[in-house]
Amino acid sequence: MSNEKKFEWLLRIGVAGEFAGHGLLAIGGKASWVGWISQLTGVGEGTAMTLLLLVGVMDVIVAAVVLLRPVRPILLWAAFWGFWTALVRPLVGESILDFIERFANWAAPLALYFYYRSKSQ
Repeated sequence: MSNEKKFEWLLRIGVAGEFAGHGLLAIGGKASWVGWISQLTGVGEGTAMTLLLLVGVMDVIVAAVVLLRPVRPILLWAAFWGFWTALVRPLVGESILDFIERFANWAAPLALYFYYRSKSQ
């Protein structure tokens, strides 16, 4: 396997792992995330749980797409969503370092997006 293919697969596995992990935590109803959704949107706990479940399912779908057949629009979505979910931390009162620590959550899908974009030119 070429170094280029190894690079691609490492990024794909990393992005898929991040989204699968977060998705499964969301499907499990991670309590702090339920609280953050309620805090940011003003919805009750039940609605926040439902929203978190939907987000979790979407994250798992993103993980599967990235592993099985990555497409650029999904990678752009993953970069946006990774940035937003990292940014949520300081918005709900967590340290700015929690945002900085999660730069890979948006940078890895963005790197994979640009990798595929360069291959199509």
